[in-house]
Amino acid sequence: MTQQSYEVMQDGGVPIKSWTVGVPFEAEAKEQLKNISRMPFIHRWVAAMPDVHLGKGATIGSVVPTLGAVIPAAVGVDIGCGMMAVRTSLKAGQLPDNLAGVRNAIERVVPHGRTSGRRGKGRDKGAWANLPDDVMAAWAPLSAQFDVLKEKHGVLKNTNNINHLGTLGTGNHFIEMCLDEHENVWLMLHSGSRGVGNRIGTHFIEMAKKDMERWHIRLPDSDLAYLPEGSNHFDEYVEAVEWAQNFARINREVMMARVIKAVKDSLGMDFEARMEAVNCHHNYISREHHYGENVLVTRKGAVRARAGEMGIIPGSMGARSFIVRGLGNEESFCSCSHGAGRVMSRTKAKKLVSLETHRQATAGVECRKDAGVIDETPSAYKSIEKVMEAQKDLVEVVYTLKQVVCVKG
Repeated sequence: MTQQSYEVMQDGGVPIKSWTVGVPFEAEAKEQLKNISRMPFIHRWVAAMPDVHLGKGATIGSVVPTLGAVIPAAVGVDIGCGMMAVRTSLKAGQLPDNLAGVRNAIERVVPHGRTSGRRGKGRDKGAWANLPDDVMAAWAPLSAQFDVLKEKHGVLKNTNNINHLGTLGTGNHFIEMCLDEHENVWLMLHSGSRGVGNRIGTHFIEMAKKDMERWHIRLPDSDLAYLPEGSNHFDEYVEAVEWAQNFARINREVMMARVIKAVKDSLGMDFEARMEAVNCHHNYISREHHYGENVLVTRKGAVRARAGEMGIIPGSMGARSFIVRGLGNEESFCSCSHGAGRVMSRTKAKKLVSLETHRQATAGVECRKDAGVIDETPSAYKSIEKVMEAQKDLVEVVYTLKQVVCVKG
């Protein structure tokens, strides 16, 4: 590997190695990463992926290895958010010309979105009103540990937990039907730990901030409040995050099973549905060994890409996505990007992108084409092709996918 594969910054802390050659890298994100790099427990350096951009709390597209501490905001509140994709035995030629029926079938079996203006009253359309048997069965391995967490942390008692299991959410979460370069049909989705994960993340971020105040520790950014290893809060956070990551993985499994059945019912045909399958987090913590030390690696908007490990890097709605195989590049702590990365905030996209531009950008995709999804339009994101070029020493492309159906929250 040559030095030109990444760029290096350093400003009073450990180095920041960024795989951003040829892609936008906003100044605000650089400053956020510099603040992280100045924390005293960072192991070796911070890695930034090509989809890097400013995030709430910590930079999205960052890989932060730590010794003896963890920063809850560096994981964020969408704990365990990630991707799942399966290759089916279906071929493109077996699909109908009009895929509205497929999209409608998926939307009927997976709650998605959120009821606006609800303010806690009435049922949220993005949650279950009556729990299906498959959701209750999937909750069983999560239930006992959640009871333990609730006893320790009362704020978790009145959360959306089981009623969010098997539901999609809002924002950039999606379900897609895609075609690869061999005309194989894939089903793919993106979601995380939903309401309960958000509450866990928010709770521990606030606890860390209070600890910093109590211990009179000054930080370059209050969102970098940390929990030192050996403290009760550290152990409780790791325990809660690992539970939320399990919830997120099972959440994707439940949705995928429902999507597969919905597509079979809609098309009126049976097919093999898990000929190849990938289920990976991209907002999470992981205990790993790097450069002679056992460290806690926090990936916020990044996917682990050990040698031979499969991952998913989606583009925006209307752009290509990629099933990839990791190259095990230790310089990035065996990581790659989790997507294209935003170049416009949601507010800016809604102001600058017209409905007609969005419709043209999603031509050929059975999806929402209304003003409510303008903030997810392709031009709000970096070029996925340039992002992939910038990380060609991190992963190799196994399949290239293009969506034909997209369900958004």
